[in-house]
Amino acid sequence: MISPARREDIVSALRRGTVPSSGLDALAVGIEAFAPTLSEELESVATGRGGFKAVRGEYGTGKTFFGRWLQERARSRGFAATEVQINETETPLHRLETVYRRLVEHLGTADMASGAFRNVIDGWFYALEQDVLADPSVDADDAQVLLQRTDALMEARLSSISKTAPAFSAVLRTYRQALANNDGMLAEGLISWLAGQPNVAASVKRAAGIKGDLDHFGASNFLVGLLTILRDSGFAGLVLVLDEVETLQRMRTDTREKGLNALRQWIDEIDAGRYPGLYLVITGTPAFFDGPQGVQRLAPLAQRLHVDFGTDRRFDNPRAVQIRLAPFDHGALLSVGRRVRDIYSEGREHEQRLRSVVDDGYLDTLARAVAGGLGGKVGVAPRLFLKKLVADVLDRVDLHPDFDPRQHYALTLSETEMSASERAAANANSVDDIEL
Repeated sequence: MISPARREDIVSALRRGTVPSSGLDALAVGIEAFAPTLSEELESVATGRGGFKAVRGEYGTGKTFFGRWLQERARSRGFAATEVQINETETPLHRLETVYRRLVEHLGTADMASGAFRNVIDGWFYALEQDVLADPSVDADDAQVLLQRTDALMEARLSSISKTAPAFSAVLRTYRQALANNDGMLAEGLISWLAGQPNVAASVKRAAGIKGDLDHFGASNFLVGLLTILRDSGFAGLVLVLDEVETLQRMRTDTREKGLNALRQWIDEIDAGRYPGLYLVITGTPAFFDGPQGVQRLAPLAQRLHVDFGTDRRFDNPRAVQIRLAPFDHGALLSVGRRVRDIYSEGREHEQRLRSVVDDGYLDTLARAVAGGLGGKVGVAPRLFLKKLVADVLDRVDLHPDFDPRQHYALTLSETEMSASERAAANANSVDDIEL
């Protein structure tokens, strides 16, 4: 059962042509078979192990959707989750400090879908205080003793990290003191530096006894620190999705080589137990995994990610290090169209009219028309199909009692509303008006 608020969130996102941030289980078509294995692997990560999964699929197979669906499932199981879009200028894979900064910015929990980093830190201090107060010899009204005991417990919990990243515990200690002194500006600056943000005021750094900005090696240690804080706060772990890793293929040779090697290091360090509680997921196209400008350029990485996909797709192994998403076919497109229509219609004043006017027959017609406008490539059609269904058809049927899409609506596909892959699928003549 989906709440009205969540239904509206789903519909609003589809109306804009974007992937909804929640309620994705209701739209998941063709990926349900992965759910049992992913749940098992998340349970293993929750015991303190690390995990890794590579997801391959052509453009339009729903790799971004899969990543966000997995994040939502993970958050409902007590994990924190985050997503980073890999690109050459903002988040090159070999510069972990930029990846760390973005993963912190997008960090989400069951209570907060994004931007939850400070809440996690504050929640950790609260958990430490509760552990201290569990000692009957501690007076809850003695703020100074409580602060000292909490700091001591913090140092004990972070002892292993402090050896390699002393700045991490130093900033946390100063942040805790700033909160006790009601120094909001200092606390905000310290959290920004801890989150990997550049250009933090020098006065903030002096207060904590630190210098400079976070670098690649510091970010690696800070990620371990974040995993420790999440575990101590009661979270099962962290799911990190690196989306669009295939962009490495289009980067300069030196950047691409560094990025591929960084990915190999991620995998090896997870296997070595460097990141307990981390479940890392990367997404990419088959060309990235199999082509000459991707994984195959680095033999050790290719060996780690190799999976034989020569057998029938029905017999794929979801436990393998690499899994493949099936391309959308007409049946899948029609199935997700029915789900969206039902989500949209449920509880509305004109529910019966919506269901009768936009029946399965019309959904079939619209799906074929959109795919036809994209050169018959159903695999790249889902986003535009759902956008047209919600914004051009369902909204109008709901708002105008005499609107009948079979009579009053002619599908148009404009290049300005298409993504690069959708434009590539459409030929010069297919972006003109298409009569339904």
